[in-house]
Amino acid sequence: MMPTVTMESAWLVIGFLGQGLFAMRFVYQWIYSERIGRSTIPIQFWYFSIGGGLTLLSYAIYRGDPVFITGQAFGILIYSRNLHLIYREHREAAD
Repeated sequence: MMPTVTMESAWLVIGFLGQGLFAMRFVYQWIYSERIGRSTIPIQFWYFSIGGGLTLLSYAIYRGDPVFITGQAFGILIYSRNLHLIYREHREAAD
């Protein structure tokens, strides 16, 4: 007999997935920095940040936690702005 997946357990999986994505940004940054021999923040760091932030924001909304919602929403704005600045810099350098 297959175990029944409840809505609560599905949201727990989503929450842990978000935490995993969010944690991967630091793991990726660490490995990347080790490879090039200096501390730097690769662009993938911001994508992991947005992915983890959006997933955790969804979880926070489900939980109805205004503190968690505010923190994740604000973070997503910052991560998005950083990506915008990076792409703008690349675009200007190409001109």
